[in-house]
Amino acid sequence: MVRDFSDDLAQVRQRIDEAERYLAVAELRGRRPQLETEMSRPDLWDDAEEARRVQTELAQVSDDLDTYDDLVRRYEDGETLFELAEEEGDDSVEAEIAQSLAALAERLDTLELRSLFTDPNDELDAVCEIHAGAGGTDAQDWAEMLLRMYRRWAEGRGLVLEVESVTEGSEAGILSAEFIVKGRYAFGQLKAERGVHRLVRISPFDNNARRQTAFASLGVVPLIEDDGELRLDEKDLRIDVYRSSGAGGQHVNTTDSAVRITHLPTNIVVSCQNERSQLQNRDRAMQMLRAKLAQRQREEREAEMAKLAGEQKKVEWGSQIRSYVLQPYQLVKDERTGEQTSSVTGVLDGDVQPFVEAYLRWQREQQVTAAN
Repeated sequence: MVRDFSDDLAQVRQRIDEAERYLAVAELRGRRPQLETEMSRPDLWDDAEEARRVQTELAQVSDDLDTYDDLVRRYEDGETLFELAEEEGDDSVEAEIAQSLAALAERLDTLELRSLFTDPNDELDAVCEIHAGAGGTDAQDWAEMLLRMYRRWAEGRGLVLEVESVTEGSEAGILSAEFIVKGRYAFGQLKAERGVHRLVRISPFDNNARRQTAFASLGVVPLIEDDGELRLDEKDLRIDVYRSSGAGGQHVNTTDSAVRITHLPTNIVVSCQNERSQLQNRDRAMQMLRAKLAQRQREEREAEMAKLAGEQKKVEWGSQIRSYVLQPYQLVKDERTGEQTSSVTGVLDGDVQPFVEAYLRWQREQQVTAAN
């Protein structure tokens, strides 16, 4: 007799129906032909920026629809196989059905992360900055370790991390780094990492091999395209050029091509040294400045300031969102969600996703609680 998979199939069907809702499949089906018509316009590439926007949106819409349609097809194949097995009393396909349902559940687990992205900015690229905090040389080394951790995480998620500028530490590590993470939902994921990170270990810089606590912070804002609403007055900007240096730039050279821009009214500072020319560095720095100023404007407009900006704290003891302990035991623990693991090496090598997803679920629970 064939095992009864009816309940398993019903659960998967329910989850697929939920995916249809949070993916907004009906809207996407109406949107795709509109975008295809846009892409076929012979004059579209006269405006390269608009063409890229349409091309990107079409790729995303098509990807979402193909993902949903593939889930439905796989579900229907499994359902049909089960019905035939029931009719014929063939239990030889039980393993195949179970495996098919398990694979569907795993794909839905990944897809359901999308339901946690509720902010329209979540799909955007992310402008990030790491700063060493309390802890001296260990903090500077820790800041560099964090940069490596997020680079590895980005690679594992199919995202691109581009370092824009790095300020080297006095003895080791870095004092700060600015970088952009490019890819769909980069900001939606990295906002989970925004805050102070604490490291506890035997210091490699202490001759007496004492345990040391070090802090570094990660700041994240969405990279919003300039819509023309944000006006920048040249007199409000101080633009400095300097010689690129350090490990941050892919094309670091010996000319004064690096650019630092200070927005005087807000004291927001951005810098870029990664591009080949001073003009390119200036353009990229202006893009980053606009993103940070746009973020500031939203924070000032919105009553729910913490949604995007998060709580700003000093980069020192008691302010951390997460602790990474290498000595006297091994543990990474998120102070907000309680998510933890003893695989410190894995996390530092980029296995950050469980913490990201735990935060997004925790955030949704907080929002639901606040609404009730």
